Amino acid sequence: MISASVTIKIQFYDLDPMGVVWHGNYPRFLEQARMALFDELGFGYQKMERSDYAWPIVNLQIKYVRPLRLGQMISVAATLVEYEHRLKINYVIADTASGDRATKAHTIQVSVERATGELCFETPSAMLDQIRRRLCA
Repeated sequence: MISASVTIKIQFYDLDPMGVVWHGNYPRFLEQARMALFDELGFGYQKMERSDYAWPIVNLQIKYVRPLRLGQMISVAATLVEYEHRLKINYVIADTASGDRATKAHTIQVSVERATGELCFETPSAMLDQIRRRLCA
């Protein structure tokens, strides 16, 4: 499948009073990797915005394995695993120094026609064509 990753350094503002990354910041890390994945697909957010469709996230699952701490360098990988009827993206957050997995997650996005608000039961060709081109490359 198609993957992309980003490297992030954990900042002070990411932490909770216990000195570990607050659980609510993890979706922000996933978002950075998802943006990189969509760019890799040739369907970044600017192109997505110009299309006739929106892709809201309808499900987010996160499994916290190890805490993240101040100054830690992490890699956040996003992999597209389903794309014909919905977009399912798997994520792995790992420590860059050791490679140890800290978190795994997935999101599910569906396509919605902007003009009508109607749910699409198939991924629109605007994105599907980009994915298939990338898979064949």
